[in-house]
Amino acid sequence: MITQDQVRTVLDQDVYDINGEKIGEVKHVYLDDATGRPTWLCVRSGLLGMRERFVPTQAADVVADHVEVGYAKERVKDAPGVDLGPDGHLPPEEERELYRYYDLDWETSWRQANRPGGDGWAHTGGERERERLGRTDAGLPGHTAGTAGADGTAWPAGADGTGRPGHADDAMTRSEEQLAVGTEEHEAGRARLHKYVVTEERRVDVPVTREEVRVEREPITDANREAALSGPDLRESEHEVTLHEERPVVDKRTVPVERVRLDKQRVADEETVSGQVRKERIDVEGDVDGSGRTF
Repeated sequence: MITQDQVRTVLDQDVYDINGEKIGEVKHVYLDDATGRPTWLCVRSGLLGMRERFVPTQAADVVADHVEVGYAKERVKDAPGVDLGPDGHLPPEEERELYRYYDLDWETSWRQANRPGGDGWAHTGGERERERLGRTDAGLPGHTAGTAGADGTAWPAGADGTGRPGHADDAMTRSEEQLAVGTEEHEAGRARLHKYVVTEERRVDVPVTREEVRVEREPITDANREAALSGPDLRESEHEVTLHEERPVVDKRTVPVERVRLDKQRVADEETVSGQVRKERIDVEGDVDGSGRTF
């Protein structure tokens, strides 16, 4: 459980869940008006630090240089969002919703704070806390009996670890919002290789040869006379010659021709983002160097 003495040390510390996974950072601590005790941690998370979720301090502990809470990261991230009142207080209905979400018994806590006899937190806790801090009731907002912000009047802790009005200090803290810019990776598309078969018509010229009959005539000479007169003088005869020709033959075979793969490369680009930010200004009124000033 986070104590009053630890409020200042937990601000801006990393917050880890019950499984050791980082959730975010503590940006505010909310105190109970009745007791002055820390009640809620406001944890800022998200890539740009734009989300804030409340976690009960009774489930948080300071461990070395960070804070551990007794809930899983997803449970904290899914906690209901809270709209603070115009005075910076946690409205009762919002706090009751947080109690229900974290399975905390609101009624039991209220009864313990208001036990008969005036010894409950709402009766004595605030007095003891103010005595320890050397304070009086002057300047403190009114509160009803209750525990852990039962009246909905809790204040965010500031640089002094309290953030409550009535603190003896002659300085005022001026804050402003700043754009926290970063990047996060999103899926922009997908590409895949798909192989399919198409049929094409190919024409190839193939050289071929063939045999043709050619009639050759030669006169009778002394050289061939004997062969020419070797047969009967007159007769019928035939002589057959076989002709040959080449014809194209088509066969197909599959051969590898190339390798195709997908590769990714990062291309650097630049985009401009904008957003509205708020900042506080402090007006100086009265006799200050003869004129009012604004900071």
